[in-house]
Amino acid sequence: MGKEFKQFLLRGNVVDLAVGVVIGSAFGAVITALVKDLITPLIAALVKMPDFSNLSFTINGSIFMYGDFINVLISFLLIATAIFFFVVKPMNYMISKSKKEKPADPTSKKCPECLSEIPLSAKRCSFCTQQVK
Repeated sequence: MGKEFKQFLLRGNVVDLAVGVVIGSAFGAVITALVKDLITPLIAALVKMPDFSNLSFTINGSIFMYGDFINVLISFLLIATAIFFFVVKPMNYMISKSKKEKPADPTSKKCPECLSEIPLSAKRCSFCTQQVK
């Protein structure tokens, strides 16, 4: 059982997943700090409100903290933007550069007389009736 557990842990997918979770957690912390310490105060300075987390309203004694929601929404949008521009776009670019598909085999050729496209196996041009070698 110990050997099977070791094989499970050392399998590539498990290690890759663990690394992804740790990196994602660290990335999330950086973006959260960016939003909390830089972006939110910048937006708050523009709209003359120091912090959105204090925004709320009360209905029948229930307090609705919509300011916290605004902070989380800003954080989500920044995380999604950062992931798109710093992970997805570069990876798509690298994948597109690495995929060099060979061109498809030609299925036609040009007639030497009239330069019309004719099938490769044609022995005579259907446009000018010239024999083709």
